Amino acid sequence: MLLYLMRHGEAVSEGEGRARPLSRQGETDVRELAGLLAHSFRLMPGHIFHSPKARAAQTASIISQVLPRAPAPEETDGLRPSDDPAVWSQRLEVMDQDAMLVGHLPHLPRLASMLLLHDGGWDILDFTPGTVVCLEKAGRWRVKWMISPQILKAGGDHP
Repeated sequence: MLLYLMRHGEAVSEGEGRARPLSRQGETDVRELAGLLAHSFRLMPGHIFHSPKARAAQTASIISQVLPRAPAPEETDGLRPSDDPAVWSQRLEVMDQDAMLVGHLPHLPRLASMLLLHDGGWDILDFTPGTVVCLEKAGRWRVKWMISPQILKAGGDHP
């Protein structure tokens, strides 16, 4: 099973909008990253789950639009910034279909830490806005690759 953990794209500041939707740059970054994921990585998650926050919903929507044959994004609980990562850790134990979770800090690094180290207290991966981390479960979880909009801007096109 592959699990794609994705932090929402760059959002506007609180002063620009209480709901903090994606900024124009955030939308552009997510769209470019989604194109790479579709064409170079051939991502085909069985589910795309996102938190109820606008920036995560927008990010998931863009991903769903760009990836061929992608499922419709699904809003779900357990992906808000302060939610307990154990909720999704337990859900993933019984899932057998590839999935993408679109969420926030500090939840995503805590979930990654819980899956990889069985301890959600470590900040082992840097989730800048728009970052995608692919974890593979083959007995236990391991990092398969990681990519961010900053890598694309630096001219890299592979993790």
